[in-house]
Amino acid sequence: MHELVSKIERGEIRLPEMQRKFVWTSPRVRDLLDSLYRGYPSGTILTWDTDEQVATRDFAIEQASPTQDRFQLLLDGQQRLTALSAVLRGERIEVRWRKRPIDVLFNLEHPEDLQIITEVHEHGGAHDSDAEEIAEASEDELQQRFEQMAFVVSSRKLASLPHWVSVTEVFKEASDAPFLKRAGVTSMDDPRYDKYTSRLRRLRDIRNYEYRVTVLDRDKSYEEVTEIFVRVNSLGAKLRSADLALAQITAKWRNSLEVFQEFESECADSGFHVELPIHLKNLVAFATGQSRFRIVSSLDAPALQEAWKDAKDGMRFALNFLRSNAAIDSPALWSSPFLLIAVAFFGHRSNYKLSADEAHQLRYWVLNANAKARYSRGSSETFLDQDLASIRRHGDVAPLVQLLRTQVGRLEVLPSDLESRTSRSAYFKTMFIAFRRDEATDWQDQLIISLKHKGSQHSLQFHHIFPQSVLKERGMSPSKINDVCNLSFISGSTNRSISRREPAEYLPKIVSKIGEEALIRQCIPLNPDLWTLDTYEDFLDERRQLVARRLNEFLGHGQ
Repeated sequence: MHELVSKIERGEIRLPEMQRKFVWTSPRVRDLLDSLYRGYPSGTILTWDTDEQVATRDFAIEQASPTQDRFQLLLDGQQRLTALSAVLRGERIEVRWRKRPIDVLFNLEHPEDLQIITEVHEHGGAHDSDAEEIAEASEDELQQRFEQMAFVVSSRKLASLPHWVSVTEVFKEASDAPFLKRAGVTSMDDPRYDKYTSRLRRLRDIRNYEYRVTVLDRDKSYEEVTEIFVRVNSLGAKLRSADLALAQITAKWRNSLEVFQEFESECADSGFHVELPIHLKNLVAFATGQSRFRIVSSLDAPALQEAWKDAKDGMRFALNFLRSNAAIDSPALWSSPFLLIAVAFFGHRSNYKLSADEAHQLRYWVLNANAKARYSRGSSETFLDQDLASIRRHGDVAPLVQLLRTQVGRLEVLPSDLESRTSRSAYFKTMFIAFRRDEATDWQDQLIISLKHKGSQHSLQFHHIFPQSVLKERGMSPSKINDVCNLSFISGSTNRSISRREPAEYLPKIVSKIGEEALIRQCIPLNPDLWTLDTYEDFLDERRQLVARRLNEFLGHGQ
C-alpha cells in the first residue's frame, strides 16, 4: 500500500475524468483504518495502463506533475487510496469545497477483544458521521463507547488524553518514545511498555498492507474501459447512478468534466454549492424530458452538448428565482435540490417570460413543495418525473400544485404537523425563511437573522428556548427536547450568554430591553405562565398554534 501511495504522490497514478470526487467523511476513514488494523481484507485496486490521451481530474490531495507522459489511471479504489494517502502524509484533503486534514486518533488502551465493529463501504455517501451514530448519547456514554474503540475521529477532549495518539503522527514518527513519554511510560519495566509498543508497531504495519492490483491492458479503448468501470461498479451497487452516468457521459463527450466543473464553480461563487450529480440530472432532464440516468447511454455527444447549454440557462434561472422570489438563498434552506431542476425546466418551457401571475403561482408552488418536502418522501425521482411531464404537457403551475396536493393530502400546515419535528424537518427551514421575512432579529446585537453572518459572535445558531440539559434532567425524551417549537434563531454569542437559564428567567429581560416584538417575530408565546418548566408541554402546544398560523400566511394559504 505504501508504494501505491507513493505513486499517487509522484503523479504516476492519475484519475480519469469518469471518476467522481472524493466523498468519504472522517468516520469512513476511521473505519478503514480499523479494518486494516484488525487484518481484515480491503478489496482490490483496478488501474488502466494506456498510451491513449485521456482527460484526467485532480485527486483531492496534492500530486507532483508526472515526469513522463505515461501514467496509470485509477479506476477502482480512489476513496481508499486517497484517504490512506491523506492520513499517512498528514495532508489536508479537499471534500466539498473545503480543505482540511483527516485527523484520526488511536487508542493505546483499547480492549484486547475489540467488540465494536464498524463497516466501511468503498463508495459510501457523505452524510454519515459519529454525531449521527451516537446523537442521543450523553457525554459519559460517549466516553465509555470511545474507550471500547481502537480509532475515533479526533476531538479536542480526546486528543488531550495521554493514551490517545494521532494516527498521522505515529506514521510520521519512527520512534515510539514520544508517545510512550506522553502516556507516562518511562521504563521498560512498566507493564504498559510491551502493550503500547506492540500496538504502535501493529498500527504502523498498516502501511505494509498489500493490495491486489489488477491492471487493464493498454490495448483496450476508452469506451471499453468505461464499460468495465460501469459494470464493476454497478454489479456491487457501489456507485450512485450519477457516478455511473458521469462515466458514460465523459466517454461520449471527452473533456466534459472540465465543462461541468466550471459551471459548478460559477454556481458556488453565487452562493449555491450545487453538487455535480444535480447538474448531471438537470442535463438529463433537458436532454430527455425525464430524470432517470438509465437513458444516458442512448445520447450522443451533440445531443448532450446542446442540452447542456439549455440546462445551464435553466439552472441560472432556478437559482435566481429561489434566491430572489422565494427567499431560499442557501442550499441549507431547500428540502431537496430537485426543486432546482423542476424550476429550471419550467423557466425553459416558458422561454423565461413569466407573467406576474405565473411568477406568483410558481413562488407558491416552490414554497409549498419545499415545506412539504415534495422530493424527500420516498420515490423522489418518480415525483420529479411527474412534475417534468406535467410541465411538458401543460406549461402551467396549477397542475404542479395539484400533483403536490395529491401526494401530501393538503397544503395547509396544522399544529399537529409540527409535533415531534426536529431541526432536520422541512418545516424548520420554512420557519426560518418566514421569520427572516418578518425581520426577526437577534436578541442582543439586533441583526436580522441570516445564514451569512460571519464570526463566532454573530453566526446564526438555533437555540433551545427551554435548555436541553434542564429538560433532560427532567427526564424529557429527545424528541420533546428537540421539537422545532422549542427552537428559535439567535447568534452564537446570545446563545452562550443564555446557557442553562430557563425562559422564565431570561425572556422577561429580553422583553424589558427590546420589547415583545422580538418574541412575536419568532412566534414565541407572550404569556409568562408558559415560560416555566412545569408548563413546557403547554408552551409547545401554544407555539405550534402560532407557528402554524404564521407558516400558512407565509405560504399563501387563505389569501
